[in-house]
Amino acid sequence: MNEVEAEPMPAALPALESVFAPAWWLRSRHLQSVLPSLKLLRGSAVARRAALLLGHSAQEIVDCGDGVRLLAHRSTQSAAGRTPARDLVVLLHGWEGSADSLYVLSLAALLYERGADVVRLNLRDHGDSHHLNRDLFHSCRIAEVVGAVASLAASAPDQRLTLAGFSLGGNFALRVAVRAPSAGIPLTRSIAVCPVLDPRRTLDALESGWWVYRDYFALKWKRSLRRKQACFPDVYDFREILGMRSLTRMTDYLVRRHSDFPDLDAYLRGYAIVDDALATLEIPSHILLSLDDPIIPATDLERLARTPRLEISTSASGGHCGFMERLEGASWIDRTAAALILRDR
Repeated sequence: MNEVEAEPMPAALPALESVFAPAWWLRSRHLQSVLPSLKLLRGSAVARRAALLLGHSAQEIVDCGDGVRLLAHRSTQSAAGRTPARDLVVLLHGWEGSADSLYVLSLAALLYERGADVVRLNLRDHGDSHHLNRDLFHSCRIAEVVGAVASLAASAPDQRLTLAGFSLGGNFALRVAVRAPSAGIPLTRSIAVCPVLDPRRTLDALESGWWVYRDYFALKWKRSLRRKQACFPDVYDFREILGMRSLTRMTDYLVRRHSDFPDLDAYLRGYAIVDDALATLEIPSHILLSLDDPIIPATDLERLARTPRLEISTSASGGHCGFMERLEGASWIDRTAAALILRDR
């Protein structure tokens, strides 16, 4: 893998998986970006691999403080009659994904197979959690994710804790890592796969790129808003926004109507991790990003604060959270992330 001007970690990384080199028919960045979530092609294969994980998964409501609750699914080695795990890995999905997204289940299944306990955490208003909190999700709600990780860490004090996320979940994972020491969270490391770096640039990419991405996220977001309105019909009326097609217009509308941010730009800056956002990072963290990602402009990597605790690795191809060599089995990103997470066992 190519290192992107990153300073070395205090301890040398072990050899990762070989450089990602998909078959010729899988080289398209759009195919790589779409495949991880296609249930028609991958659903049954991922379900088979995740059967043991899901068979020993227990649902729990995580107290995040300040009355906020998030929905999680925990799979422990002990529940399967195995030796208690040394590692607890908390996984975060991307925007409008969930704890049951195929890319989350795929990595979770591999980690569970290799002996780790796994918690798949839903962000607010994702998965079946719209009823748990009155206020709407937005990407600056970092305090509740810090609170959730702190609560999960406290529930497993003897385990080594890793936080890993995809896309927006990767963005959250890195922001939690920055805040972990001051929050008293004994976080061992953070892994971010194709994290959102500059939200304004990602929003622009979604609006100006292949229309499929814009329409996909707009459709899923509107479905989520309808569920929220059904849970709180006396609070929300989304008829106006449900008629919009532009993600920028939708985001601007919700920022002005349902947040404390003065405008869209202030909101987008609120969860950006470029410039000095990671400057105080103390937790060993790793970013894995494809240079052909159609949603996350890789040139924004140059705008990240340089710290010895941040390792950045890139591949020439892989799309957005794809890195798939075939339709079945663990993906390249699954194996690489698992190698990072479990490297010191």
